Amino acid sequence: MKRRAARVPLAIAAFVLSLFPVVYLHVVSVGRISPVSDVVSDYIFVDNGTGLLAFTALTLAAGSVALLAHLVANGLPKRGPATVLLGLWSAGLAVAAVFPTDPTGVPTSFSGAVHRYAGAVMFTSLPLAGWLISRRFVRDTAVRRISLAAGVTALLFMLSHTSVLFPGHGAVLLGLFERILFALLYGLLFALAVAMRREVAS
Repeated sequence: MKRRAARVPLAIAAFVLSLFPVVYLHVVSVGRISPVSDVVSDYIFVDNGTGLLAFTALTLAAGSVALLAHLVANGLPKRGPATVLLGLWSAGLAVAAVFPTDPTGVPTSFSGAVHRYAGAVMFTSLPLAGWLISRRFVRDTAVRRISLAAGVTALLFMLSHTSVLFPGHGAVLLGLFERILFALLYGLLFALAVAMRREVAS
């Protein structure tokens, strides 16, 4: 039981640790990478950006796996849709770290295509997983609301690629929508971890 309980603090520690490199990249790239129009993956073009972003993605994936292990150990069905979706989120992070994106304006390479598909999997799977978990396993209002907000933001982010929502200007807002989405996804992971820790303590 102690080992199971320790997974939640480990997950939270990994989530916090994963934030430092990406925050650092935001600070050192002011004036070069736009937080409104450029996506987070573009930080690989900053000095040491590839390694720092990979560290963030892999650490976040490790924390997510620890959280998933705790959820399964406490009754989340091993082969249920929420478990599969959380696994896809973690796998998507790892794949995106291994296959970096392409520079803006350059024809899409194999690596860039894999990176984009991994991102699509990530951004859709975690909000869905959170929603399912909040309805069937951990009945937590915060988890449910953040999952819904993240799902809506993920849709806006994807629509902004094609200028469907903002004709002629959608691409300009790519970075903004993605950063809001990442903030919500982090919030969802923390909310899940806190909800599970509360259940362990009760």
